[in-house]
Amino acid sequence: MKLKYKHQRFQADAAKSVTDIFTGQQYCDSADFLIDQGKNKGVFDLTGFGNQKLMLDRESITENLRQIQMNWGLKPVEYLQGDISNLMFTIEMETGTGKTYTYIKTMYELNKLYGWSKFIIVVPSIAIREGVQKSFETMQEHFATEYGKRIQFFVYNSSPKHLQKIDAFASDSGLHVMIINTQAFNSSMNEDKNREGRSGDATARIIFSRPDYFGSRRPIDILAQTNPIMIIDEPQSVLGANKANATRKGIAKFHPLFTLLYSATHRKGDVYNMVYRLDAMDAYNRKLVKKIEVKGISQKGSTATNGFVYLDEIVIGKGNPQARISFDVKTANGFKQTTRLVGEGFNLFEQSGELAEYDNHFIVERIDGIDGSVRFLNGITLYEGDAIGKVNEDMLRRIQIRETIRTHLERERELFHKGIKVLSLFFIDHVNSYRIYDKDGTSNGKFADMFEEEYKNVIEEMQPRFSDEEYVRYLNKFSAAKVHQGYFSQDKKGIAVDSKEKEGDNEIRAYDLIMKNKERLLSFEEPVRFIFSHSALKEGWDNPNVFQICTLKDTGSEIKKRQEVGRGMRLCVNKNGERQDQDVLGDGVFDVNILTVIASESYEHFSKQLQSELAEDVADRPVQVTAHLFEDIVMVSSDGKEIKINPELACEIHEELISNGYVKKGKLTEKYFNDKKSGTIDLGEELNPIKAGILSRLDTIFNPDSMKPDNARKPKVATFREDLFKEKFTEVWKRINVKTYYKVDFSTDELIKKAIESIDKHLSVTEIRIAIEGGSLENIRDKESLQAGVAMTAGKTRTIRVSEAVGNSVRYDLVGDLVNATGLTRRTIVEILKGIKPATFAQFKMNPEEFIIKTANIINDAKAIAVIQKIAYERSTNTYDMDIFTESTIRGKLGVNALESAKSLYDIVVVDSQGIEKNFAEALEKEDAVEVYTKLPRGFYINTPMGHYNPDWAVALKEGTVKHIYFIAETKGNDWQESQLRGSEDAKIECARRHFAAISDSKVVYGVAKDYQSLYNLVTK
Repeated sequence: MKLKYKHQRFQADAAKSVTDIFTGQQYCDSADFLIDQGKNKGVFDLTGFGNQKLMLDRESITENLRQIQMNWGLKPVEYLQGDISNLMFTIEMETGTGKTYTYIKTMYELNKLYGWSKFIIVVPSIAIREGVQKSFETMQEHFATEYGKRIQFFVYNSSPKHLQKIDAFASDSGLHVMIINTQAFNSSMNEDKNREGRSGDATARIIFSRPDYFGSRRPIDILAQTNPIMIIDEPQSVLGANKANATRKGIAKFHPLFTLLYSATHRKGDVYNMVYRLDAMDAYNRKLVKKIEVKGISQKGSTATNGFVYLDEIVIGKGNPQARISFDVKTANGFKQTTRLVGEGFNLFEQSGELAEYDNHFIVERIDGIDGSVRFLNGITLYEGDAIGKVNEDMLRRIQIRETIRTHLERERELFHKGIKVLSLFFIDHVNSYRIYDKDGTSNGKFADMFEEEYKNVIEEMQPRFSDEEYVRYLNKFSAAKVHQGYFSQDKKGIAVDSKEKEGDNEIRAYDLIMKNKERLLSFEEPVRFIFSHSALKEGWDNPNVFQICTLKDTGSEIKKRQEVGRGMRLCVNKNGERQDQDVLGDGVFDVNILTVIASESYEHFSKQLQSELAEDVADRPVQVTAHLFEDIVMVSSDGKEIKINPELACEIHEELISNGYVKKGKLTEKYFNDKKSGTIDLGEELNPIKAGILSRLDTIFNPDSMKPDNARKPKVATFREDLFKEKFTEVWKRINVKTYYKVDFSTDELIKKAIESIDKHLSVTEIRIAIEGGSLENIRDKESLQAGVAMTAGKTRTIRVSEAVGNSVRYDLVGDLVNATGLTRRTIVEILKGIKPATFAQFKMNPEEFIIKTANIINDAKAIAVIQKIAYERSTNTYDMDIFTESTIRGKLGVNALESAKSLYDIVVVDSQGIEKNFAEALEKEDAVEVYTKLPRGFYINTPMGHYNPDWAVALKEGTVKHIYFIAETKGNDWQESQLRGSEDAKIECARRHFAAISDSKVVYGVAKDYQSLYNLVTK
């Protein structure tokens, strides 16, 4: 299996933000120079190839940079920041979003646009170095297909035989990259230690000396002649805090053309000329990384006054809730832990073999499914994850291991038939806790023993609940000893050793194994699913299918929470190497991509610390919604016009947000987030044309709740009630599970004509230009206006127009892109483009990407109108299978976005919004006329020319109470009116109406309802 890569807009945006810095720089294949051949000089001169010097002056680069920053909503610089002799530019990308892919793409783009071809990547550790090298290997075919050339890359090694690669780096005109880690960099670059008469590093003597086997030349001089572009991966680690250290001095000795800094967590004070930011909040809100859940385990009360009791989980099913608890039981040889599923009235004293520590009214009095708690008769209350009694360090680690195994199996069962291999990762502090070496060989350490014991116990406990025979066979295929493996640094004898921060060959051996196994670990044929690794090896362990992380750390061993979750943030891939993102899963990204941290502390403590660390990293975001947030921002209206927000309009926007209940005390409200999710935000006739710009600006507000990890013990998985389906839903299903196909009997010529008219009338593309603005600082309103860069009053503006944004080296498939965006044939698209006015078509060269997006939207609007007027649906012989109700996992939090149900096909109903949908579901539960209902699964959809449409609800009403007993409902807010069909979403609703009319009789009706009363009105007509 090979990992598959694809183009993603945010990575292209990051690359373009870098290349746009140098707009105006002429393309040049390379800068030739004569290579010093030293004593080996032959008859002929040897030409070297380096990067062409920057032709732009600092003012031009500053103007370009400011334009980029304003486009991304970043604070524009007044002048270029940092060392004048080495320009640095900062790119912030959240962990797991493909930073390495992005800077490799950026190299190709810089080469394509400007001809630059020599790059040096500096990384902070061997782990990351090996990961970067692996990325170059696996991405070669992907980028070679796109750009028609390959990068020649090598890892720097100070041994004499590797110096020929440095020679090739300089003497070849192709695209070349050298990768070097900090340890090699610092030792090799310490020229001061290697002056004549001083002892120093042997490796440094090589790069600064003139060895005979290198023609008595200094390798550093050869590299410096190429003026390489330096890429610093994780600069906060590479550069260090000391701005006069060996690394920074070493970078200067390369005479870099400029330096690019890539990280998720840049050091404050070391951020220079930010050109792109994709921070933790952006990545999470755009579903580019996994959703984080935390399963906390906490000690409660004294460790000696009571017997050991651990509350694992509350199980909600038929009847009353039950609790899964662990406690001690007496055996012939002493004591052992056991786990049982119990109900109210369970007596621990009796069930433990009458152990004295439970002879204190340890009888289960109440099990609460809402707050996840158990109360005993003795007054003790435990919440899920709480442990009480004699809990020592080893017992806590055993609980963590058990919870990790259980969470792993639950997730594995859900994803098994999606072809997604699930991995769990344990970090430990000492290798001998997992593996012991002695004269007789190796044996299990305590954690390996605990794992194998608990794996067998959990399999025995959970397997009877698994009805999937294929998955059960997979579980039984491998023994407990086969499913786990340890990856550690190894000494020359192959013995695993504890890693240190500066590890050399030992670490290479460990990462050879991990990186070479990266794809193999994703295969179901590979038995290993649980991985133990040293806690010092967190950086660089990078497998997208890590779904559980458990740190079995020593008490008092403090690790940053972001570091703890970092290795599992990437979106997963299936067995074919295909990334499971929004293109594949749509809105279901976070149903599949969930990272669960099994913590040795409470959820509240872990969550608070993680949020605090995340907040530090997004500290530059505004925290209050004020009128000043919008001032001087340029927004593009729905008709393509640019509008600069003046103070009066900014106040109007702010007041409208408050009056609509979207802002309260400077904070965005729950109503705002619900309406935004449902697409029902209405800012009035005057502001709706710039609604997209307003929402985009509001996206910059720091919202701590958006990054708060979920409590893994709170979400409940909905259970499908097959018996209820067969008893009460079968008749509904027979009437609605028929698939249809549609015909659109409209004239293509008429569509072409309408599209041409609309494009000529409405298309307005933003001209790319560089604006040089003056301004003055007349007053300071507040700290935030300074931070947002809007405290200065704008003065005169001089605009430099870019006549053509499309250079000769840039290729756009205009027709192909419009075909993909509209679903029309190439012939139809060509006819539309031929028919529009020359002046309209000329806008393509002004801004190609915006031209494509806006033209596609206009064509789709014209198509939607034609569809509504002419579309007809007909029954097919295909039907939906009942399996669609169980193919996806439905998870929700009781009391938040889920409610227990007696009438739904699932034991809990999960809703998308706290308002309309939740109220609707609650009403369905209460109304006597409702027999059974369900939230329709994502797999049930209707094909429309605008894409798939998924109705919200199916409701069966008691016969004799209403005219139409089966109702398919779409829930919409108060502002939706059936007479106002606008946009593709409303066109889909009309398509759904015709679909159900084609497949159903008079007993079935489809309609839009905002509550139960409006539903009732429709079914009684």
